[in-house]
Amino acid sequence: MDGTPVDVDSILHSILGLWAKRFGMAAVVLRGNCIVAQGVAGVRKRGAAERITLDDRFHLGSCTKAMTATLIAMLVEEGRLNWTATLGEIFADTMKDMHPAWEKVTLPQILAHCAGLRRGPERALQSRVVSSQENLPHQRLEIARHTLSRPPKSPPGTKFSWFSYSNLGYVLAGAVLEHITGRAWEDLMRDRLFLPLGITTGGFGPPGTTGKTDQPWGHSWITGKALDQGSPAADFPLFYGPAGLSHMAVADWAKFVGLHLRGDPANPHRQAALLKPDAFAELHATATAGTYSAGWKINTTGWAKGTRPGDIGRRLWHAGSNGRWYCAVSMAPEIDFAVLVACNGGPDIAVWKIRQAGKALIRAFAPKLAA
Repeated sequence: MDGTPVDVDSILHSILGLWAKRFGMAAVVLRGNCIVAQGVAGVRKRGAAERITLDDRFHLGSCTKAMTATLIAMLVEEGRLNWTATLGEIFADTMKDMHPAWEKVTLPQILAHCAGLRRGPERALQSRVVSSQENLPHQRLEIARHTLSRPPKSPPGTKFSWFSYSNLGYVLAGAVLEHITGRAWEDLMRDRLFLPLGITTGGFGPPGTTGKTDQPWGHSWITGKALDQGSPAADFPLFYGPAGLSHMAVADWAKFVGLHLRGDPANPHRQAALLKPDAFAELHATATAGTYSAGWKINTTGWAKGTRPGDIGRRLWHAGSNGRWYCAVSMAPEIDFAVLVACNGGPDIAVWKIRQAGKALIRAFAPKLAA
């Protein structure tokens, strides 16, 4: 760079253009676990005057999955689980009618979407569980019982085969956490991740107060209509939490991303926290690129390549959406760098705008490109 400060607000405003009157966007750039740039643009609600701020909370959708997997790794480190544990072993005293095909399925297979699970629960099951008004751990256990009593969608494969993206798998992972600890996934998130990382804006489901624009509103990808927190159309049922219902300000999300960025084995400034180095190696699946592991998609790209012999440009990334919000993170451990962008628009125009913003921030701030 020529030494002129890069204005992230201006970058985001330029990318949103006229869409800045319909929804908003927030972004953070990380080097290690430090924010080096951040900015916002747009509005909290279509047709309203309230503008997005850096303190606003955004729905993270499936970017929650890496958080659920991190909780699993914590229990493994404590000896309460292990990576080779099977569903048959975990639920031995709870599910007597488990279909035999599930008995040998392991947690890494579930977290890598290779367990043969469907994308989500059947509608009839979902409706029955929600209408029961039982607490969320009971709802998740009922989803798990029903799912595991029936045969898989496809044969469970090895860690990186038979890939079939499954929100249901992460609901099941949440049920495992709750079964082992006796505590709700939401409480584990608050106590084991939010509190130690200093995340003060973390919550679940759409943020804000019903009927007010004190936080951003999500917007339907079909109609563009703003969806109040209290609207039944604003989100999936709360039992989906472990698969994708967390929300927080982007600066707080950056604290979680920074944890994984600095914990990755390929980071030259590696500094593991909350978990030991081996746990991050397992979560980030240091095998071949083009895989999925524990809430991260893994590939290689030129801008992410470090300067050491053997560096390959390994990138870990993920996107998240419930159809009303959209966000994405790209993490490049070899250069100790990450970009996070979130918006309160549904994944039609929002996907395009988020990708544009991510690419612009990488061009502006990635060490190799910005030199």
